[in-house]
Amino acid sequence: MTARILIVDDVPANSRLLDARLTAEYYQVICAHDGFEALRLAQAWQPDLILLDVVMPEMDGFETCRQLKSDPETQHIPVVMVTALNEQSERLRGLEVGADDFLTKPIEYETLLARTRSMVRLKRLLDELRARGETARALGLSSESVQVPSVAGARALVVDDWELGAQQIQDALAREGIIPGRAASEAQAMALTAAIPFDLIVISLSMTTDDPLRLASRLRASDITHGIPQLLIAEPEQRPLLVRGFDLGANDWLQRPLDENELRARARNQIRRKFYQDRLRADFGSALEMALTDSLTGFYNQRYLMRHLRGMLAGGLSSFMSLMMIDVDYFKSINDQFGHGVGDRALKAIADTLRSRIRVFDTIARYGGEEFVVVMPGAAAEDAMIAAERLRIAVEEMRFSPLEGHELRLTVSVGIALADGPHCTAETLLQAADYAMYQAKRGGRNRTVAA
Repeated sequence: MTARILIVDDVPANSRLLDARLTAEYYQVICAHDGFEALRLAQAWQPDLILLDVVMPEMDGFETCRQLKSDPETQHIPVVMVTALNEQSERLRGLEVGADDFLTKPIEYETLLARTRSMVRLKRLLDELRARGETARALGLSSESVQVPSVAGARALVVDDWELGAQQIQDALAREGIIPGRAASEAQAMALTAAIPFDLIVISLSMTTDDPLRLASRLRASDITHGIPQLLIAEPEQRPLLVRGFDLGANDWLQRPLDENELRARARNQIRRKFYQDRLRADFGSALEMALTDSLTGFYNQRYLMRHLRGMLAGGLSSFMSLMMIDVDYFKSINDQFGHGVGDRALKAIADTLRSRIRVFDTIARYGGEEFVVVMPGAAAEDAMIAAERLRIAVEEMRFSPLEGHELRLTVSVGIALADGPHCTAETLLQAADYAMYQAKRGGRNRTVAA
């Protein structure tokens, strides 16, 4: 996996050494020699990862990181701070200004490469979601901004068979407003994550009853839990397990003895990142729904209908599918007499009636202004005729009042077409149903005709 990496260090020898190591792994690397140059290059080059030295003249790494994370153009770029300092207070300060992790000099290159792979994977996912979100916002289909979320009320699962160690982690998370739960085994962890939507999973690599890396792998592979960040807890001598954990998809790590403030900061960062990721996904899902559904009725629109029909026909379902074309009778006169607001209410009322009377596996779409299409997989001609008549009669029996004290009778004309084999296309099926529907119109309206 290649990626763009920005190295920020005021000591050229350090930059050259990191550059050589990363270039040997086929990463694209550029170097900045102070914080000001780092800010400029980060905006212009948009790297996938920034390796940022803490001790620099004029603008140190903490201030550089704070500015990177406060700029909408660069706040999404992962930052790993590189320092000779190993004080807990310094690490906490870095996490508070938005750093994603720390590497201590002299750098262990296996750890560096594992962290790089892990963060680049996450960055690429977020980039894709951000791009979709930007497209949605440009089309006016989602909100303009995402605020930094609070983690209060988030749920975290602590997986550890050592009760005292698990309790220490739970207590620290609870002081951050996070709701902690505990699993003492792999089986308990899998059962709990299947039942409860967690926002963070903390896994102890010192478990003796089960293999914690196998659990991490299973959680990452599961459809339910693959998006939940994993925070690994390790003893100092378990560094090889940490490296392997990152290769399996873990997001962050802490080493015992635990510092409560660092644990809370790392948990907070991971949960906020998940909330941001969830929001991007939700924005895209909403935008996709808006792009494929009709805002008045909530039905799928013509674009979705055509794609759905073509997919069903290509999937060999053409011999087992019927289609209805439903048109509201005299709809223009409703708009002319009562206005478009009443016309919209009439369409909404008819749509609600149709929705409540189709099968759960049928698909209904708004095809045009006052036209609806119902796709009925597995329905023969006789079944379709019975279903169409049920819908027609339900609309006829509706009670609709365009104005107080005035009742208007609404009716529909229905055309039915049956897919006639492997050569049937979406266009010919719709054309046949449309022709049958016009035959119903010519025959007096409020009736059903089969093609």
